[in-house]
Amino acid sequence: MSDNPSFVLKGVLDVEIQQKPIPEIDPNEVLVQVKKTGICGSDVHFLVHGRIGDFVVEKPMVLGHEAAGVVSKVGSRVTNVKVGDRVAMEPGATCRKCEACKEGRYQLCPDVIFAATPPTDGTLARYYRLPSDLAYPLPPNLSLEDGAMMEPLSVAVHAVSNLGALRSNQSVAVFGCGPVGLLCMAVAKALGASRVIAVDIVPSRLEFAKAYAATDIFLPPPMEKDESRVEFSMRNAQAMKEKLGIADRGPQAIDLVLDASGAEVSIQTGIRIVKSGGTYVQVGMGNPNVNIDMFVVICKELVIKGSFRYGVSSFFTLGSIA
Repeated sequence: MSDNPSFVLKGVLDVEIQQKPIPEIDPNEVLVQVKKTGICGSDVHFLVHGRIGDFVVEKPMVLGHEAAGVVSKVGSRVTNVKVGDRVAMEPGATCRKCEACKEGRYQLCPDVIFAATPPTDGTLARYYRLPSDLAYPLPPNLSLEDGAMMEPLSVAVHAVSNLGALRSNQSVAVFGCGPVGLLCMAVAKALGASRVIAVDIVPSRLEFAKAYAATDIFLPPPMEKDESRVEFSMRNAQAMKEKLGIADRGPQAIDLVLDASGAEVSIQTGIRIVKSGGTYVQVGMGNPNVNIDMFVVICKELVIKGSFRYGVSSFFTLGSIA
């Protein structure tokens, strides 16, 4: 049956609404009528560039992976949800058998089927099928819009808690005040961070961040003529330290830096302002080749981690919070 209007990316800056068949489900799957889907930065990258790193759109693909909806059909073996339930939808189905899955790092599963990651269709459609255990019932106090935001929020939980290992009364700096950066700030605040510094080049974004979750904000100075990115990052870091009273050690030091922008200068600045022995987590995807001062990394004994999607406990954590 073809009553499944879907938002299809046909090529760079080429999209259209197409009718697709309503998916058939297996015994352990559910069919969800999608009610809300967020637009992620990855959707924009695929739309504008046709790729994100090694993920290349080679044939038409439905966009979207931040979604929530209402269960319209359940498989014969499904017991955790029923028709009519409002659910948040986890977009990545893993093999559950590989080394990464068994180690509890299923975001690294080589065979993961992830919505709107080539060649898999996403959730910007009327109907979407998924394993039943990836459909999380929403409590009455959460809206379907809240449910759609569970995926990007789980990305922030993974970056700040699982990888950043943030503890109460520690200080955090977040570069980039887009949705993921803001959610990282919110998670840091919820985990008891004593200081949450927001950094961005857009004043209005900083104002929103301050009202939302940040305790401090920093607007970098403009780049000077003929100044290299490395030189600018050094000057930027010094200006940030002076304005916000950031030290390399002690109570005024920054324990954790997260970059949600992917910008080279932000990355360079971040490793300069995090404390000696501190942790730096890269969340945002930008240019794959960046210039990093390894002398700083080595002499400060920094722990540098990449953050990919979300971890195995992220959705469970959010479920318990809800």
